[in-house]
Amino acid sequence: MEIYKKSIVELSRLLQKKELSSLELTKYFLDRIKSFDSKLNSFISINEETSLEQAKLADKLLSNNSESLLTGIPIAHKDLFSTKGILTTCASKMLENYYPPFDATVVNKLAKVGMVNIGKTNMDEFAMGSSNETSYFGPVKNPWDLETVPGGSSGGSASAVAARLSPVATGTDTGGSIRQPASFCGLTGLKPTYGTVSRYGMIAYASSLDQGGPIGQSAEDCALLFDEMKGYDNNDPTSNSKFKKEKIKLDLKKQDAKNITIGIPKEYFSSKLDVKILNVLNEAIEIFKKMGFNIKEVSLPDHEYTIPAYYILASAEASSNLSRYDGIKFGHRCDKPKSLEDLYLRTRKEGFGKEVKKRIMIGSYALSSGYYDEYYMRALKIRRIIRDNFLSTFENVDFLFAPTCPSTAFKIGEKSSDAVAMYLSDIYTTPVNLAGLPAVSIPVGFSNNMPVGMQIIGNDFSEGNILRISHLFQQETNWHKQTPKEFDCE
Repeated sequence: MEIYKKSIVELSRLLQKKELSSLELTKYFLDRIKSFDSKLNSFISINEETSLEQAKLADKLLSNNSESLLTGIPIAHKDLFSTKGILTTCASKMLENYYPPFDATVVNKLAKVGMVNIGKTNMDEFAMGSSNETSYFGPVKNPWDLETVPGGSSGGSASAVAARLSPVATGTDTGGSIRQPASFCGLTGLKPTYGTVSRYGMIAYASSLDQGGPIGQSAEDCALLFDEMKGYDNNDPTSNSKFKKEKIKLDLKKQDAKNITIGIPKEYFSSKLDVKILNVLNEAIEIFKKMGFNIKEVSLPDHEYTIPAYYILASAEASSNLSRYDGIKFGHRCDKPKSLEDLYLRTRKEGFGKEVKKRIMIGSYALSSGYYDEYYMRALKIRRIIRDNFLSTFENVDFLFAPTCPSTAFKIGEKSSDAVAMYLSDIYTTPVNLAGLPAVSIPVGFSNNMPVGMQIIGNDFSEGNILRISHLFQQETNWHKQTPKEFDCE
């Protein structure tokens, strides 16, 4: 039956028709994890006992004709979403034994509609990374080429979905951490408008940038998951109630395309972009043209300032957020501290990895009294300019196309010693986070046998529209249906 290839809608039909139970489906994916994840390291923990109990409850909901298409569907959660009584590590030694006393809002919402949590996925430590190599539990591998990275920081989620170890997964996106792994692994990944998905129970990296979202095979799968993830939350002071609460309908038709104009930022499609990737993107744009969309060149000036601004702001917030890990209340604590100062120093030295320490140092420096105005305040001004550039552009176009990444997935270890090269992996994704806008990465082809993703960027709260455009494209193409050969088997 090749269950592993089926979309959420297809799996839901089987469940609704009683041709398959949630318990059977859950066991099926748990078996795939046992068979294949030793090659990938995409999971940190497997919740077999808990997931089987959740599957039994889902079957009860299904017997009562549950209306949700997500009821009984297995899901993997990125290991920074708090899960009550289930190990939540943020891929760090600092939290290697942390069992939260509560569920994150996202986890709770998806559990309420009957989704089954099959495990917690690997990630870059505290979501700081672009390759999933900074994890305390070891690097994750890309199913398309086991010698390459899956992208970060939600690399475990992307790797698991790409290898069909889970139908869908949650991720978070601070500077591209959903979209980049989606691009590297041939998936669809949605970074929502800031404030549309609750951050309550989502362990913080940079609070003004972090946003949870779905990673799935298709825009349709992401729309179904996002519908249940979104919503105002009193527990999250950054939660926004302005967006529309109704379900997303993927009802865009070709005849509607003639009324939609898509902007192509010349700064993003310059000679600096790899020629092979540029060719793949141009082929995808031609498909959109044939469907009737209007294509227009636009300019997004100040693009070159996004990386320095992002890493100053994100690191500054990280230095503040991670100050709570001091060995006092929870998390790792050093053995036999000689003093309070010794406790702080050794606990943080032992508990944090190299990349996390680096960003804490950068952030602390940027926030120091002598450099606050020179670095942090200037970065805030650039952030405002970048958002204004986007908003002014949206006065003339409805959406923007952009590369997701400047390259396809690179070799494990290739950029580990070159921080600048690693940080530049995020050059096309960080502007969206600085601006707080929604964007989706969709697979649009291959270069050197590795997936290539393209971003569709929209104005505030336009998730439904960018997913509609993505869905229309995916009805015309089959890039999203491709499965890595090594994992294309029962």
